[in-house]
This record gives sequence, structure tokens and C-alpha cells, in this order.
Amino acid sequence: MTLPAWNDPELKAGTMVRGALWLIQVVGEGNTFNKEQIREAFPGISQADRRIRDLRDYGWVMLTSAEDATLTAEDQRFEKAGVPVWDPTARRAATPQKAVSNKEKQAVMARDHYMCTICGISGGESYHDDSNQTAVLSVTRRQTILPDGSEATLLVTECKRCRSGSDGRTARVDEALAEIKNLDPGDQRRILRWMERGRRGTTPLERAWNTYRRLPADARDELRSAIRD
Repeated sequence: MTLPAWNDPELKAGTMVRGALWLIQVVGEGNTFNKEQIREAFPGISQADRRIRDLRDYGWVMLTSAEDATLTAEDQRFEKAGVPVWDPTARRAATPQKAVSNKEKQAVMARDHYMCTICGISGGESYHDDSNQTAVLSVTRRQTILPDGSEATLLVTECKRCRSGSDGRTARVDEALAEIKNLDPGDQRRILRWMERGRRGTTPLERAWNTYRRLPADARDELRSAIRD
């Protein structure tokens, strides 16, 4: 499908739609932009930056310095395009649901121990593979198939990185239940204990490995030599 040009004077679309096209056609995924560039692109349009921020409600991902320490306070990174809002049918189908209230957000985050339910990182914690990025938690809706086959929209805590990398697939309790029932009785009891504690247990081998990985490289070399001897 050929996209309309973001600055086509014949395009009958609002600033949010034009902003989405501008991000794709001018900025490009993975690149940065700032408010001054928005003002230059949309002269005379008040709150154009807010209209572009509204794209987040349609799955568009734009990172700020709060999520990526390599960015300045003025810059944002266009990370990922979401719903093609220039398509009226797609936009209507993805019209954001009623916002989750602050009270609901706090209750969900407290239930999830203020950790991402996908990767387990806590809010404000640096990612182990990228110390420049710190986790920002949000509460999102997840379509979920329950054990009886019914479908429900449930609230979960996710970090922005996991949310942006999500493929949008429906969560399936029935599949998880089937996987657990295929475990032997001992493993079923073990995973139930993990569920009750809210975290996975570790074996002595895993604890020893994690201790080893925390050592400086030279110390790891010394340890390997000591074990071989």
C-alpha cells in the first residue's frame, strides 16, 4: 500500500495522522527528533507535539531520556510504528479504550510487585544488557484466553521495552495449564511454589553460576584455573 505524503496539501487528515506519516517518511524508525523539528514541520499548529504523543495510544513507540539515558532532554527516538492511523478502518478498530485510572494502575503494579510481568525488571532498574536504559513500567491491557475458553481483557504491568517488542498475541491460560500438566509431579509442585512466592527458585548450580558471572574477568580466569587444578 502506497502511503500518502505527510505534507500533501490535498490530504484531508489531522495533525496526528500527518505526524505519523512524518515520523515514517522523514524521521525513520530508530532515529531521533525534537520539538523544534516538529514546529518546523507543522508551523502554526499549536500542540503538534501532543498530537504526535497521542500516537502512543495506537501502539507507536517513542522513547525519551527517561527510558534511554543516551538521549538528551529535548530528544525523542522514534522506535516503532504502530497502528496505521491514516487508514480510517484500522484507526477505528484500534481506538483506545477508556484510560486506566491511577487507582487501578497502582493496584495492578502493587499486585505485580512493581515488576514487569514479562522480563521481571523493576521500575527504574537498568537493563543488564544495556545500562544506558532504565525500565519504565506501565499498565497495559492484554487479551487473554481463560481455562474455560472464554476471552477477557486483563491488566498487566509491563516495561516499555517489553511492550514495544510484543507481537500482540493473545495470552492463553489454557496453553500454560496444559504445559504444566505435562510436567512430572515433582516439577508441578516446584512450579506451584514459584507461583506462590512470586519468583522462580534457583538450584545450587544456578546460584554458583550467577556468583561466577558477577566476578571480574581476571577473577573468573583464576577461578577456572583453581577448579582445573
